[in-house]
Amino acid sequence: MNIVIAQCKAELLRIFRNPYYVFWSLLMPIVFYFIFTRVVSSGMEDTKLWEAHYLMSMAAFSVMGSAIMTLGIRLVQERTQGWSTFMRITPLPSSVYFFGKMFGQTMMHIFSIILIFLAGYLINGVSLSAGQWLLSGLWLLAGSLPFLAIGTLIGAMKRVDTASGVSNAIYMVFAITGGMWMPLDILPQIMQRIGKWLPAYNYGNGAWEIIRGHSPNWSNVFILLCYLILFMLLSSYIRKKQEVV
Repeated sequence: MNIVIAQCKAELLRIFRNPYYVFWSLLMPIVFYFIFTRVVSSGMEDTKLWEAHYLMSMAAFSVMGSAIMTLGIRLVQERTQGWSTFMRITPLPSSVYFFGKMFGQTMMHIFSIILIFLAGYLINGVSLSAGQWLLSGLWLLAGSLPFLAIGTLIGAMKRVDTASGVSNAIYMVFAITGGMWMPLDILPQIMQRIGKWLPAYNYGNGAWEIIRGHSPNWSNVFILLCYLILFMLLSSYIRKKQEVV
């Protein structure tokens, strides 16, 4: 048990010292939230609903970024620097190493969600029921699984700069087509149709439904589950091929 706790603590320290996490997962979403709710006029009739809506968008944007970029780039760095090879020859079981990674990533997501929710309350006085705060937080946490799978897929790349470029591109495309930065309705029809089949929109939409007093659509759950299975299978296949080589 002590070795599990030690590994989890080590992962947490490594994550919170990562500049990618601090910028993409914490600073950038909060700055965006302030700009698009306090500085730039949204033109929305229901200002309070827009402030809550955009808060969920930025929380989803934050978690999505840490799953895709922070995890993916860290995995590539560890492999290129020989850290993952070193860990395999130590007495540390691979299951404990993997558990420590997932624990650290989960704690990172929880911290991001809480901090961004707090920012929404302090900046705009966003007011939701206790159930809505809790359910939206749980949805954002559970719905991040497909993006963690994308992170492990990116982590299979051979070069850090390639992984960084690809993860940035995926992150930006998901943010735009998922309606994170701006409502999907203002985008061209073709982008709207594509976006509704991508994981980012279905991830954000679940939280948007919760703050409106509804449950996430079953289509959101189904599409996210399909992407989770797809990316897990792809990641597993690529890693097995790499081990053979």
